[in-house]
Amino acid sequence: MRNDPTGRALQLLSLLQSHRLWRGAELAERLDVTERTVRRDVDRLRDLGFPVDATPGSDGGYRLAAGAHLPPLLFDDDEAVAVVVGLRAAAGAAIAGIEHTSLRALAKVEQTLPDRLRRRVSELDRSVVSLRRAHRDDSVVDPETLSVLASACQGHEEVRFGYQRRDGDYSRRLVEPHQLLSAGRLWYLIAWDLRRTDWRTFRLDRLSDVQLAGGRFTPRDIPGGDAATYLAASVASIHLEIETLVAVRAPYEHVSEALSWIQHTPVDTEADSCTIRLQANQIDSLVMAVARLALSAPVRVIEPGVVADEVDRLIGRLNQR
Repeated sequence: MRNDPTGRALQLLSLLQSHRLWRGAELAERLDVTERTVRRDVDRLRDLGFPVDATPGSDGGYRLAAGAHLPPLLFDDDEAVAVVVGLRAAAGAAIAGIEHTSLRALAKVEQTLPDRLRRRVSELDRSVVSLRRAHRDDSVVDPETLSVLASACQGHEEVRFGYQRRDGDYSRRLVEPHQLLSAGRLWYLIAWDLRRTDWRTFRLDRLSDVQLAGGRFTPRDIPGGDAATYLAASVASIHLEIETLVAVRAPYEHVSEALSWIQHTPVDTEADSCTIRLQANQIDSLVMAVARLALSAPVRVIEPGVVADEVDRLIGRLNQR
């Protein structure tokens, strides 16, 4: 590597892509060359179009600046696998238009993978089941909405939008947006509602006509200490919209631990069987809960049929592996 200028330049670029400030001496030690050689390699990268900033002085060093164009990226094996997995997950995200964009990017990345990494990705893909929603997915978020809200959260700018509640009631809102969060395929905004003078949680797929209102605000302390804690409390207080009824050939005490992560209510309990009602905001959660329950005891979905069909389909795919 020391006498290979091309390989050394690629390794230098890989180090600089961490976007930390590297002192010349650190780079020289990593590359096993002199600082003078590091300076020449930096100049070589600049000639190739990579914007490398240099800061003089004892506290100075080199850093890869943000460029006008995306340069070729260099990944180690774990990073390459992470990028592919992330793009495949993004292809199933509830953001309008991102599926095709992610698939195009995924195709470009996978073409560059060496065989050993393609095998790793294929093994991972075969081992993980991605469960699509069994009903029409109406929770898709407009990417422009995400962009406006993210900018407003960052710049502490007030936002106006229309909001349709779960019961169908529609109203205009003026809020101070504080944090965006995603939970599964759902996106939420944590905001201070100026007209109601209280905190509110908004589902992004129920927003419309999102606009910056022009005013700025001083961020407030979110209840519970952080947005994730507040969201968890808010979602827990919402009436769960979807439910399923299952019959289990085992006592409730035997299967209760497998259901500890989902809202459920024992409807009937016998010495060797029980009937349980499961509740969730997404059918995916119900299907996964029933499938997980089936690992502990024989289960029959009483209603609704769509959950039974999805559970059978999922278990069938798992049994084929």
